[in-house]
Amino acid sequence: MVRLKKLKKIRIHREGTHTLIAGFLLVLIVNSALYFGLECKIPFYVVAAISLITYGIMVNFFRCPIRLFNGDTEKIVVAPADGKVVVVEEVNETEYFHDRRLMVSIFMSLVNVHANWYPVDGTVKKVAHQNGKFMKAWLPKASTDNERSMVVIETPEGIEVMARQIAGAMARRIVTYATVGEECYIDEHMGFIKFGSRVDVYLPLGTEVLVSLGQMTTGNQTVIAKLK
Repeated sequence: MVRLKKLKKIRIHREGTHTLIAGFLLVLIVNSALYFGLECKIPFYVVAAISLITYGIMVNFFRCPIRLFNGDTEKIVVAPADGKVVVVEEVNETEYFHDRRLMVSIFMSLVNVHANWYPVDGTVKKVAHQNGKFMKAWLPKASTDNERSMVVIETPEGIEVMARQIAGAMARRIVTYATVGEECYIDEHMGFIKFGSRVDVYLPLGTEVLVSLGQMTTGNQTVIAKLK
């Protein structure tokens, strides 16, 4: 399906609404107390600068660009997240496929957009959440040891692709919107991970991988692979 190009816009993701409101009130209360409670204003200026910078980082973290993929989505796999490709390798997948798969992992830093998109069009076959550790997300063991959520999608051609959201050292909440049996499409949000983590995509052997180690990706825009 070919989509018409539209202007990209920026908005705040709904997952950040309560956090940003609470943060704004905290900044307002603390800075007001310092301004009216101290004769010397130097501490107020220091705290105000630090709190405003921190709040700005939070707003940046929860930004949510409205993106549409321009082009035919048949057999196309797009990046489910903004970030950096940290793994491109053949691995044993032991939780669902129980066979060899190509894994492409994208690490999201604190400055990246943390909304996650569906990597392919299709039907959601399985959704599962697994409790685990909170190791640094770029470590190899994070894929199997950290807290994570799995979404398996069957494409219209009958190919199954797995996207795995993985918590990191700072990310303590994974949100997954997918439900079993629903149709899903590139351009739709699959979920959100708060405060830094990674997303792994598991593809069948023989898939043509179109990204390389260290490459930066843009969620729902960068084509990371083409299914055979």
